[in-house]
Amino acid sequence: MFYWVMKRIFLGPIVKLLFRPWIKGLDNIPHDGAAILASNHLSFSDSIFMPLMVPRPVVFLAKSEYFTGTGLKGRLTALFFRLTNQLPMDRSGGAASELSLQAGRDILTGGGLLGIYPEGTRSPDARLYRGKVGVAKLALQTRVPVVPVAMIGTEKVQPIGKRLPNIRRIGIIFGQPLDFSRYYGQEEDYAVQRAVTDEVMYELMRLSGQEYVDEYAAVVKQRLAGQSTTAVSAKEQTRGGTDSAAGPVPADGAPADSLPDDDGDTPVP
Repeated sequence: MFYWVMKRIFLGPIVKLLFRPWIKGLDNIPHDGAAILASNHLSFSDSIFMPLMVPRPVVFLAKSEYFTGTGLKGRLTALFFRLTNQLPMDRSGGAASELSLQAGRDILTGGGLLGIYPEGTRSPDARLYRGKVGVAKLALQTRVPVVPVAMIGTEKVQPIGKRLPNIRRIGIIFGQPLDFSRYYGQEEDYAVQRAVTDEVMYELMRLSGQEYVDEYAAVVKQRLAGQSTTAVSAKEQTRGGTDSAAGPVPADGAPADSLPDDDGDTPVP
């Protein structure tokens, strides 16, 4: 009830009035049945703007830190995320991350819409970064289509580190659903997971017009912060490669990475 009241009466009308979002391809979202909405991630507010524009409820997997904050601010943040159809995602890897993935599978097997960010974190510079294979695992295991979603201009509304948003127009493009039925039965094959993920990222690059970087955004964020990336991301660097404006290779020609992605790669805000 709270979700619908906020969407239809409070947040939805306010967002439409202030930010005047333009929308393309809304009819690409299935009217019923399960689907993954895989979006680029430019701003914290992406998880607010996109669900408000979709007629059906959208459940997001959000990083677990949003649900465990202390003090008044932490409790209010946790309450907001729970009341707005968001589920905690543990990114520590292993069994904890697999349990979080199961929450996403439950939404999809129940016929719902699941929103995820294949990049795994917000882009540090408005470019599109290498996708993690959580989106492929979920799509193949639950056998649902993936709708690519391009957020346009949200990084200017709420840049990283800015608490209050700038009032300016944003856009959202919903691409045609991607069908990966040709890979059903191969969901445990990492080469297939990588191919599916690269096809999703290719569509996001095409729809958004972003420059593509063949590197994980989390690694770039650490480097920009002056932190060592050795312990946390040596594995990702091995799989990454060099920056490329040419974009990811679409599914059938996508190169396979040599190591399994076991670092909790379900996309989160």
